Amino acid sequence: MSGFDKDWLALRETADQATRDMGLVEELATYLQGMDRPFILDIGCGTGSTLRSLKDHLPRYAGWLLLDYDPLLLEEASRRAGTNADVTFRQHDLNDINALPLEGVSVVTASALFDLCSDGFCAALADRLAAAGCGLYAALNYDGVMRWSPEHPLDGQMTDLFNRHQRTDKGFGPALGPDATACLAKHLKARGFTVTTAESPWRLDQSSAALQTEFLGGLRQPLLEASELPDTTIDNWLDFRLAAIGTPGASCLIGHCDLLALPG
Repeated sequence: MSGFDKDWLALRETADQATRDMGLVEELATYLQGMDRPFILDIGCGTGSTLRSLKDHLPRYAGWLLLDYDPLLLEEASRRAGTNADVTFRQHDLNDINALPLEGVSVVTASALFDLCSDGFCAALADRLAAAGCGLYAALNYDGVMRWSPEHPLDGQMTDLFNRHQRTDKGFGPALGPDATACLAKHLKARGFTVTTAESPWRLDQSSAALQTEFLGGLRQPLLEASELPDTTIDNWLDFRLAAIGTPGASCLIGHCDLLALPG
C-alpha cells in the first residue's frame, strides 16, 4: 500500500506531539530504563515522527529500527534523523506480519496506524508480540469523536459518515477505525499483557488553521463515498466549517487514544 503525503504528515506532527499522553510515555521510559540495551521497532514510521517525539524522553542509548513501505517517506525520515548511528531504516510491507524483525526488540511503536488496520491484523500482531516478549506503544489512533465550535446541525451526521468510511479497507483488511484501541487492548490482554490507555485528542484553534483546513479538505471524498446525501449538502457543511476557522472562539476537537501494552 502507498504511504501518506509527507506534507500532510509534517502538518499534523505539531498537533500529534502536543497531544500524546505523557503519562504513558513516562511509563514506557521507566520500562526501558531497566534494560541494558533497549531496542525499539517503529512500524509504519512515515517521516519518523514517533522517533522525533519520543527520543528525548526514552533512554538515549536505545537503538531504533524504522519500517515503512513507502521509500520516499523512508528517505525523508532518514534525512531528518541525520547521522545518528542508533537509528536505521528498512522498507517493509506490514501485511507480512510474520516477517517483522522482532528478535531483540524491546517494544514496537506506531503512531496513527491501527485505526487503518483490521481485527485480524491486530490479532496476528498480538500473537507475534506475545511470542517475542516485546511491548507495544500505539499512539494517536482515531477514536470516532469529532466536535466543533460553533456547532452545525449536520456535525453529528458527518461524523457518523466519516466513521463509517473509516471502517472500510485501507490496505490491511476491513479497518477498525474508531474501534482500534479497544480491539488492540482486547487481543493484548488475552495474551497476558498489561494494557493502559489514555485519551490524546487534537484540540485545534486559530493557531492550527492550516491543519484544520487540510483536514476538512481531506474529509470531502470519504464523506461522498459513505453518503447518499447530495454533494451540495456535504459541500455546504464543509464551507461552513472552513469559514469558521480562525473566527473568535472557534475550535475543533478530533479524538485519539494512546495505548501501552507491556508483557506480563
